[in-house]
Amino acid sequence: ILGCWGLISASGASGTQNRAQHTAGGPWELLRRHKRSWVWNQFFVLEEYTGEEPLYVGKLHSDVDKGDGKVKYVLSGEGSTSIFTIDENTGDIHATKRLDREEQAYYTLQAQAVDRLTNIPVEPRSEFVVKVQDINDNEPKFLDGPYMAGVPEMSALGTTVVQVAATDADDPTYGNSARVVYSIISGQPYFSVDPKTGVVRTALPNMDREVKDQYVLVIQAKDMVGQMGGLSGTTSVTVTLTDVNDNPPRFSRKNYQYMVLESLPVASVVARVKALDNDIGPNAEMEYRIMEDGPGVFNITTDEDTQEGIIILQKPLDFETKNSFNLRIEATNRNIDPAFVHLGSFSDTTSVKVTVEDVNEPPVFPTQLNKMVVSEDARVGISIGRVSAHDPDSSNSAIRYSIDRNTDLERFFNVDALSGVISTAKPLDREVNSVHNLTILAMESHDPTQVGKGFAVITVLDINDNPPVFAIEYETLLCENAAPGQVIQTISAVDKDEPPSGHRFYFALPPSVASNSNFTLRDNKDNTASIVTKRGGFRRREQVLYRLPVLIVDSGSPALSSTNTLSVSVCDCDSDGVAQSCGAVAYTLPAGLSTGALVAILGCIITLLGKNNRDVNYWRQASQDSLNFYC
Repeated sequence: ILGCWGLISASGASGTQNRAQHTAGGPWELLRRHKRSWVWNQFFVLEEYTGEEPLYVGKLHSDVDKGDGKVKYVLSGEGSTSIFTIDENTGDIHATKRLDREEQAYYTLQAQAVDRLTNIPVEPRSEFVVKVQDINDNEPKFLDGPYMAGVPEMSALGTTVVQVAATDADDPTYGNSARVVYSIISGQPYFSVDPKTGVVRTALPNMDREVKDQYVLVIQAKDMVGQMGGLSGTTSVTVTLTDVNDNPPRFSRKNYQYMVLESLPVASVVARVKALDNDIGPNAEMEYRIMEDGPGVFNITTDEDTQEGIIILQKPLDFETKNSFNLRIEATNRNIDPAFVHLGSFSDTTSVKVTVEDVNEPPVFPTQLNKMVVSEDARVGISIGRVSAHDPDSSNSAIRYSIDRNTDLERFFNVDALSGVISTAKPLDREVNSVHNLTILAMESHDPTQVGKGFAVITVLDINDNPPVFAIEYETLLCENAAPGQVIQTISAVDKDEPPSGHRFYFALPPSVASNSNFTLRDNKDNTASIVTKRGGFRRREQVLYRLPVLIVDSGSPALSSTNTLSVSVCDCDSDGVAQSCGAVAYTLPAGLSTGALVAILGCIITLLGKNNRDVNYWRQASQDSLNFYC
């Protein structure tokens, strides 16, 4: 009946008027009106119907239908054949399948009354809606769960951690089926949840990560505003307490002792110490420093991986000088949070004692490099200088010295094994070797494996033991047309010696040739001299080569001199003084002596000497040379 009254309409009336009439006079008021148009109201059908018979939805009826079977009802639209059926005689509508509002909330259908015999509509086609009415058949679900959240340790009461949200597929506009409230099932008394918003907050202040760093909460969402009979769903929230720097570093011990050998190389690790910090990450990072170490023998750095303090040797150790060190080490947090300064100092100190152990060290030269000088004319066996080494150990073993012969292959020097006095073993020559670099070995008498090394640089001092000579081998050319007073050569000298004030050479002609009529010498006072002609008219036919002795004296003490011979060749020169040919002039044969006669004479000579093959070869070559000269 409920479905029926809303389906019968008055011709020309609006839906609003129909509802108003229904309110004023009831359904029977409509039945008394005979109009030809329909207005279809909304049908309702309950979802999830589980009965065995088809579910009755409502009844369609037209006032044209007189009950005589001439009118037939036809249904079309969504689900008109698969879900909904209509009795064509009575207009009764049934749902043949179970409906789910969450799959489809309403269906739009069309109804029509037609003449059964002609199928001609007796009423215009009209549309109506069948709405699926919701029941509470869906529990709330946390689509974003499970949740992971973090909150700093030591947070204040009520600090927000995370917000959870549950959704309910039921109709939020109908009843309380989709109205959800939140509650915490597991996680008290540490956390709470707002029943309406799902915001999770801390319920205890100052929770300590170092006591417990993770909590797993179970949050429930229940529909029907939490009333009995409502459906519920749950999710988990894993809350991690993040670290803050609320713990100072602490050394596990107040005193440490370490032992090292005095031979430990500089930059070596002496020891490792570590202050422990219950915090993690940057909040546990350390800075170490040595508070007391006057000599600066040690340094300390931080191992970034382990946060240990690494004590490093900065200066060599010497047991005989100092055999123990007392260090005061401080560890301080790098990243101090001002909010927790009130908890106290974020540093700690400890004492480290470093004991130095003695080792058997090789002899040591107080002066690694010994410089000495010796004259190159020093006699063999003369003392040059002395080297000295000592045993740095408390035993103070006696020392024996020797020379590393790899640095004195020719054995120019000796060293006294006991005194360390170095002397010459061979004559020295500065011009051959002016500096000798010796390695001196110092060996402990009681332990020959302990050997120290020192170095001696011996400089050989120069004496004037080399006379000066021509700087080069001169080739002097003299033109036949040279004039008197002409400079034909400028000469200079060299000397293997190296006087402290430099070389000064003096040039002159020996007394035996000083008065010759051909040449003279002029000392230029600048370590050079000029050879000058005394006359003109030199002729190759008369003399092709002159040999002129030159005396050179150095400025050493005592002075040394040498006589060097200058060869002067007479040449035929052009008008510009450029030599064209030098040496002997071709000789003209006497009249009547032909070339053939000369060859015959040479042939006879060869025959006479034929007994000795070697002489024959010699004279053959001589005769050939003579012919060449003649030609």
